[in-house]
Amino acid sequence: MAMTLNSPAFKQNGHIPSKYTCEGDNVSPPLAWEDVPNGTKSLVLIIDDPDAPDPKAPKMVWVHWVVYNMPPNTKSLPENAGKAGLPQGTVLGLNDFKKTEYGGPCPPVGRHRYFHKLYALDDTLDLKNGTKSQIERAMQGHVLANAEFIGTYQKGDR
Repeated sequence: MAMTLNSPAFKQNGHIPSKYTCEGDNVSPPLAWEDVPNGTKSLVLIIDDPDAPDPKAPKMVWVHWVVYNMPPNTKSLPENAGKAGLPQGTVLGLNDFKKTEYGGPCPPVGRHRYFHKLYALDDTLDLKNGTKSQIERAMQGHVLANAEFIGTYQKGDR
């Protein structure tokens, strides 16, 4: 079975409710996953937006949240996981808001796609407040499986 990732708050390629954005409470959405492979030592979650700043002329991938070294038996993260409590041993990386907490969708123009990417690793990462690029380099050769879940958002969506 392939590892899967989803959210009870929105469907694959569906509209992200404003509660999880800069126009709402700006809290992380609930996420759940299944079929983490045997031999997994840690999980990594990266949420990013490849459509920044304008989906018609993207110039960069904007990183919204980086979570790593989650224990392999973790099956989900609750809504507002940063405040509700992350699993013991979990480390938060630095996002493009220059913060370690979740930063919700806040697109300046147009409808953006937000990629929620989960990786199962055969190791833990020895990084403190790593950035997405540092984590991706450290993950090379250690990814056992990955799953992707996409949501979309445009300012003014309700």
